[in-house]
Amino acid sequence: MLDRRRFLQALAAAGVSPVLPACAQVTTPRFARDPFALGVASGYPHPHGMVLWTRLVGIDAPVAVPVRWEIAADSAMRKIVAAGGTYAEPQRAHSVRIEPQGLEPGRWYWYRFRAGEATSPTGATRTAPRPDEAVDSLRFAVASCQQYEQGWYAAHRHISTDGPDLVAFLGDYIYESSWGKDHVRKHDAGEPYTLDDYRARYALYKSDPDLQAAHAACPWIVTWDDHEVDNDYADNRPEDGMPPEQFLARRAAAYQAYYEHQPLPSRMQPRGPDMRIYTQLGWGRLGRFFVLDDRQYRTWQACVRRGRSGGSNTVDAENCRSLEDPERTMLGRAQERWLENALSESRARWNVLAQQTRMARFDQKPGPGRRAWTDGWDGYPAARQRLLDHLVAQRIANPVVMGGDVHNFQIADLKLDFDDPGSPVVASEFVGTSITSQGWAQARLEKFLPDNPHLKLVESRYRGYMRVEVSDKEMRVDLRAMESAAKRDAACRTLSAWVVEDGKPGPQRA
Repeated sequence: MLDRRRFLQALAAAGVSPVLPACAQVTTPRFARDPFALGVASGYPHPHGMVLWTRLVGIDAPVAVPVRWEIAADSAMRKIVAAGGTYAEPQRAHSVRIEPQGLEPGRWYWYRFRAGEATSPTGATRTAPRPDEAVDSLRFAVASCQQYEQGWYAAHRHISTDGPDLVAFLGDYIYESSWGKDHVRKHDAGEPYTLDDYRARYALYKSDPDLQAAHAACPWIVTWDDHEVDNDYADNRPEDGMPPEQFLARRAAAYQAYYEHQPLPSRMQPRGPDMRIYTQLGWGRLGRFFVLDDRQYRTWQACVRRGRSGGSNTVDAENCRSLEDPERTMLGRAQERWLENALSESRARWNVLAQQTRMARFDQKPGPGRRAWTDGWDGYPAARQRLLDHLVAQRIANPVVMGGDVHNFQIADLKLDFDDPGSPVVASEFVGTSITSQGWAQARLEKFLPDNPHLKLVESRYRGYMRVEVSDKEMRVDLRAMESAAKRDAACRTLSAWVVEDGKPGPQRA
């Protein structure tokens, strides 16, 4: 049990108030620099609207600033179809979140903001098709893991020119820590712990022009992983022994900053250290996304490393008895039940699970025996089995799992029994490499491949993203590989292309 008084003290130390302050004085300042220097973004499209976002910067006083927004039917912003006013308030770091309604389904729009004499860049966004609409195609990008110091965001520039309908970002949007080698730029402060710290880290990351371009190109859906708060955290337990009340105060600060800097719907507003971000999003009769949260509700990792109080480990499965505990959960039982019900009710042709990490088993012990990494789904095998069993029992149409986290491309068959070569394939999995974050050497990964025959590709030599095109007949996934993360103008190529045919689980080379 947490001590409430100590928890409230920790919240205050982290700069998070359990009660929102009253609105500050309203003023229209003269800006010494561009207040829209962090760009614009949109997200979570539905048939009659979406979320529009921006944040004003350079306002030092605790004042509310009037902001006007406009949505147009043309990129020149001449045919205004919706407009209104709101306030950028200091208790939200002067971020702005607009949720327009009444727009036409399945079409593109353009939007911008004004504050005083300043005008934001123009962003492109779109509404989703009607739920009953027969949609011909869906085009989206999958990205994750963008450690600022380890590379330029040229991959985002290529995403923005691909013309996607949306982007699914699957975690590690920021990094709290400095690590890796051969940095091309630096964090401008140490590790964040307070709300102001996290706000500054997001502002640094979002100052990148290529990331801004990808946000301005189309709507995004997002989920987090660990580095938006702290490496390898699980529920209320960090890896470094911080007391629970202090860690939850840190988590509250991190969640608040995440909400302030992403185009999330207002229903996701955090309440202290709690913030529900798992949700679903439809694309006519063609597709449905299930956006998952595998950090906030998970069981603590099994068999932690010697000398640590939490965090990940790589263990011999036979020596870690708690690993197979049927009560262990990756998503939390409430989210598990929600996902099972939502999948069962879906009538979409393609059902995409947008989640953080690799779901397929990855045995890290060549030869007899098995070694498992406890922070991924291998650390929660009973939860994985429940999900795969549900896909089969309910005959879910074309389930496809998208992941990130491990900083390499991985293509896999998801099977009911990974030990049985004849076990049926029940779903397809595509894990994207990182935007910039460094990964394991290719040779290190390749020595594990003979013990993981369900893995059809493992490739860690490239940073990049995945480009996905969906039709009634197939899903095509292009693995987009960057020339280098160390070059601002790096080229990008398709490393390989994969196809999942309608009704035939398992990726095949195109």
